[in-house]
Amino acid sequence: MVILPAIDLMENCCVRLRQGRADQRTIYSDNPVQQAQSFRDKGAEHLHVVDLDGAFAGTPKHTAIIAQIIRECGLKVEVGGGLRTDEAVAELMEVGVARAIIGTRALEDTEALARWVQCYGERIAVGIDARGGFVQTRDWVETSTMKATDLAKKVADLGVQTIIYTDTATDGMLGGTNLQAMQEMAQAVPGVKIIASGGVSLPQHVTDLKALGCDNLWGAIVGKAIYEGVTTVEAMIAAANA
Repeated sequence: MVILPAIDLMENCCVRLRQGRADQRTIYSDNPVQQAQSFRDKGAEHLHVVDLDGAFAGTPKHTAIIAQIIRECGLKVEVGGGLRTDEAVAELMEVGVARAIIGTRALEDTEALARWVQCYGERIAVGIDARGGFVQTRDWVETSTMKATDLAKKVADLGVQTIIYTDTATDGMLGGTNLQAMQEMAQAVPGVKIIASGGVSLPQHVTDLKALGCDNLWGAIVGKAIYEGVTTVEAMIAAANA
């Protein structure tokens, strides 16, 4: 399993939002490039980046910083936040992201998603955020009537090869991920890589994910737990490699 430390960007800083709320923000660093370099130096090879300002505005706001991270750190960087137009996706691809993560648009415009998959192949991922098994949209403000597993099957049929699955009830809470939800998602689309997000904060949580026995549970995103000193990048990677 791969560990992806997380950097959430807001106003050029690394922040964490409690359950996605902009008014529940903690700033951890005012130098995202230095933060990414720190993760790399501790053994990380992958990085998960969310352009929060882009997500709220509906168009990317931190592409220049993301490009600098890729250029100076040599990490495989996946990026989400505000990717709703051909131009926004193309711009990220040009700066060298490993994957562009499509969120709300995957539910609202499958034609666009299909077009991007055709153009960029495995570099297009879909982020599915869910609460109680149902997809949440619009920065977790709205809960749809679509089951997360049904959306996963839908995007898999379009050729999407990676899904970042976030259980929003556990995100930022440091209490472990929703193992049942992750297992159901992995089993629903066995041919798709699943990256678990939300609550993964201890080596044991990584061990628990691996114990589910789903070969396509490919990675886990770790954010707040690293910044708060609950765990370390090294410890999480060790658990993933055990």
